[in-house]
Amino acid sequence: MTESPTAPKTSRRNVLLGVGGAAICTLAGGGAGYAIANTDGRSSTDADDAAKSDAPQYRSRPDLRAMADVTITTPANGTTPGGILLTPFAGGWLSGPLMVDEQGSPIWFKKVPDPATVAIDFKAQRYRNKQVLCWWEGTIGGTGGQGVGQGEFVIADNHYHEITRIRAAGSEQADQHDFIITPNDTAVFWVYDPIPYDLSPYGGPADGVLHDGVIQEIDIATGQKVFEWRAHEHIGLDESHAPLPKGDNAHLPWDFFHANSVGLAADGNLIVSARHTWGCYKIDRKSGEVIWRLGGKKSDFTIDPKAAFFWQHDFRQRRDGTYSVFDNGAGIEKNRDYSRGLVMQLDESARTAKFVTEFVHDEKLSAPTQGCCRELADGGTFMGWGQMPWFTEYAPDGTVRLDGHLPLNSQSYRAYKVDWSAEPLDQPALGLHTEGGNVIVSVSWNGATKVAKWRARAGGQPGEALSPAVEADRTGFETTMKIDGMVEYVVVDALDRSGKVIGTSASIPARV
Repeated sequence: MTESPTAPKTSRRNVLLGVGGAAICTLAGGGAGYAIANTDGRSSTDADDAAKSDAPQYRSRPDLRAMADVTITTPANGTTPGGILLTPFAGGWLSGPLMVDEQGSPIWFKKVPDPATVAIDFKAQRYRNKQVLCWWEGTIGGTGGQGVGQGEFVIADNHYHEITRIRAAGSEQADQHDFIITPNDTAVFWVYDPIPYDLSPYGGPADGVLHDGVIQEIDIATGQKVFEWRAHEHIGLDESHAPLPKGDNAHLPWDFFHANSVGLAADGNLIVSARHTWGCYKIDRKSGEVIWRLGGKKSDFTIDPKAAFFWQHDFRQRRDGTYSVFDNGAGIEKNRDYSRGLVMQLDESARTAKFVTEFVHDEKLSAPTQGCCRELADGGTFMGWGQMPWFTEYAPDGTVRLDGHLPLNSQSYRAYKVDWSAEPLDQPALGLHTEGGNVIVSVSWNGATKVAKWRARAGGQPGEALSPAVEADRTGFETTMKIDGMVEYVVVDALDRSGKVIGTSASIPARV
């Protein structure tokens, strides 16, 4: 893997959520297939135990056990507004979509329900002209550290209410590598389809199996398939850099293509990335024909040496017409000592690809799998370093204006930044305990984005008779307040910046 990074430069905030604890009264309103990079010299088990023994306990939400730390190594300075979207998995932490603020404190978390084992690619998109949250849920398997997913996509509104789930057409299941909602409210994603295939021309068995990369476009409202594209019908198997399975594994599927991104170009055609061919492709959205290849063994472009990429992910077109990619630089073998975000200028007439800029982490991170490089609204760039669990925000001039990471034995397939406003449908969660003859109030509201202050009311009877006792500014996921002396009942109000009550907890007894 890589050399051990240096120690974090600033403080860390613990992310979701402590186990139970001694609260007197509370009312609450693994990923197989990817390799784990051990970057701190400890075993995964040691790191798990150390992290979990240090985990805080959120008395207001004991139903959610300890999850993970987010460490901020470069504090936010001049950043675009918004939360950071992650899907931590592996290392023994709870898996699910996670949004944290720029201090690393959680804003919202949802544990993946059984039987799904992981969540992947948590991001914001637009559906029916409204901002929504999307993620993939399922199981990931595969050989040789290459993750192949079987699952479905979830779309949720700004109340965190699940709108719908998107499944692949036919008997296959959706792969986790990408999911886009088009302006026509269709969903475009990948399916990994194992098909019988004669691999003898390539040194494999005549009765071999090929993992075909299949694009499906599904009408979200009806579930009907409106477009399909199969990689093996357009891309030669001889373009692959992935070795065939050998020996006892000879009849396992050969993942010759390994698709990992799909998106829309400015002209409405599809652009995709295939890790195992080192190729990015533009595909006619009507005919399915390959318009051009960028990179790989049969590139249609002459590429500047500084713009050459290997084992890449997340091929996108930016607003100024340039293209970006997460250049892993390493995969089944290492072709570069570090990964990077790469921006290129393509001349589609002259078929030239020129280097524009690159984004390299200060620690020269090498991520053999996963990762993303996304343009921000102000022209900056947000990077998720995939197998290496960092995320970094860059200003338009390339200056680092935020950097942080998940636990070093975890990872997040991608990381995004989104300006998000939400109103949860449940109540704030409240936990109480006594200390030194006083009542300690712990309060949180999972997913709320407009809380500026908390106000605790207390008294001898529940309901409107409770009087204001104490107020406190919101501090991270959970805020703690002290009510002097003993009271019978407590209720907490959430206040916005104007002082308006936007949510109220249930009234609960302080003595049990």
